Amino acid sequence: QLVESGGGAVQPGGSLRLSCAASGLSDNSHCMGWFRQVPGKEHEAVCAIDTDGSTWYADSVNGRFTISQDNSKNTLFLQMNVLRPEDTAMYYCAAVQTRFRWPPLGEADFAYWGQGTQVTVS
Repeated sequence: QLVESGGGAVQPGGSLRLSCAASGLSDNSHCMGWFRQVPGKEHEAVCAIDTDGSTWYADSVNGRFTISQDNSKNTLFLQMNVLRPEDTAMYYCAAVQTRFRWPPLGEADFAYWGQGTQVTVS
């Protein structure tokens, strides 16, 4: 089970930190990612972190967002800085134990999903 938190409303240029608490996964070795979705569009891959700590970011967020994790607490984080109105979306965390490609860009790349947390930048 993945549970996101930390979303909210913020002005352009502001920051938010999203959290994703993971429970029930078979072990701590999972590739994790953040996606976002706006109404009428597909999930967009935002960033991912692999089991060895390697990270990937979409061009649109590179340099502004940072993905990290606390394995001891089974928590994934997304630090979002210099937020823009186009970052407005529902943000989801996702996990998969065995990834088949890198970076994992699509919905099919992940087995477990959270319920999402809304981020509004205006």
